Amino acid sequence: MTSGKLRSKPSTIDIHRMIKTKYASCWGLQVKTPTKVNVAKVGAMNWRKLFPTVTTNLLKPMMILDREKKAPKLVIPDLDLRRMVNDDNIFRQNFCIRSYEIGPDRTATVETLMNLFQETNAIHLKTFGFIDEDFSSAEMSEKNITWVMVKMQMIVDRYPTWGDIVQINTWKSAYGKNGGRSNFILCDAKTSEILGRASSFWVMMNRKTRKLSKFPNEIQAKKEKYFVNTPPIVEQDTVTWSKRDATTEDHICKGLLPRWSDLDFNQHVNNVKYIGWILESVPKTILENYEIDNITLEYYRECTKDNVVQSVTSILANHNGEIADDGVVHCQHLLQFEISGGDIMKARTRWRPKYRKSEAARAFVN
Repeated sequence: MTSGKLRSKPSTIDIHRMIKTKYASCWGLQVKTPTKVNVAKVGAMNWRKLFPTVTTNLLKPMMILDREKKAPKLVIPDLDLRRMVNDDNIFRQNFCIRSYEIGPDRTATVETLMNLFQETNAIHLKTFGFIDEDFSSAEMSEKNITWVMVKMQMIVDRYPTWGDIVQINTWKSAYGKNGGRSNFILCDAKTSEILGRASSFWVMMNRKTRKLSKFPNEIQAKKEKYFVNTPPIVEQDTVTWSKRDATTEDHICKGLLPRWSDLDFNQHVNNVKYIGWILESVPKTILENYEIDNITLEYYRECTKDNVVQSVTSILANHNGEIADDGVVHCQHLLQFEISGGDIMKARTRWRPKYRKSEAARAFVN
C-alpha cells in the first residue's frame, strides 16, 4: 500500500449488503397495434384487389396528430446503468450480455468479461477526473504521462449467458507508491449472485521515455481523496514462472499478426487481444472440455501493428510427469516477439471441466 495518508475507510466491503438493484427486463417494451387505414385506390392502382385483407381510411392531419399524442411511447426501462454507491466510494455499472459477446458454449467469453471490466474502470476513472478523452487527465497530458496496466487477475465462478443483465461494482486502492489497483465484483443484476471477481494493477508511464513515472501532485491529491484503503478483492498471485522441462508439454502457435481493429488510440495492441492470442496455442481438447476459472496476466512490453507474435502454452504436470487427476488443468502461457524472442506477456490459467447437460442426464438416470 502507499505510504501516503489515506482517509479512514472500512477495511472490508460487504458487497451483498450494497447491492439493492431493482431489476427490469430490457425487453419490456409496450407496442400498440397499428391502426388500419383504408384507401380504395391510389391513382390507377386498385390496392384492395392486391391486398384484400387490408382496409384503410383516410385520416385528417389533425386526427393523426391527436392519435400521436395519445399513443404510448416506446421507453426502455431504466436499468440503473451507472451510479456511485456506498458514500461515493464504489462505482456501479450495468451491462446486458449481447449475442456477439458469447462463445460456442453459449456463455460470455473471457475476453467479454475483460472488456466489461476495462470499460467500467475507464468510466470510473473519468468520473473522478483521472482521465479524459485521450485516457489522460489535463495534469497528466502536460507531463506526458499515462496509465499502463501491468497485471490483471480474474476469478470466474459462473459465466453469464446471452441477455443476462450483469452488474459490476468497482473501487480504487493504492498499489505501491506510484500505482493504483482497481477491484471488481461481477454480479447477476437480478439475483445479486456473485459471478466473478477481479483486480487490475496500474502504474504511470512517461509517453516519451516509456519509463515509469511518479504521481503528479494533482493526481496524488485526487488519489488520497478517492482511493479506498482495502485489500485486493483477489489475493495477489505471486507464483513464479515455472521453467519448461520434462514435466511440461509445450504447444506453439506462430505468425500471429495484429489487425488494425486490435489497436488502441496509442497504436498499441489492446490488452484484451492478448487473451485471444494465448488461447490460440491451447490444445483443442482443453478448449472444448474445460473452461477458465482463474487467470493471471502479467504485461511486460507493448506490441504494435508491425510485430509478429508467437504464443506458447505449457501444460503443467505433477512430479511424475502426469496431469493431475483432480479434474483441473493448470497452464502457463507466454507471448513473444517471433523474430527477437522478447517477452510481451506471461499468463497462468486454471481450467475446470465444463458442465454438460448430457453428463447431468446420465447421472440422473443412474
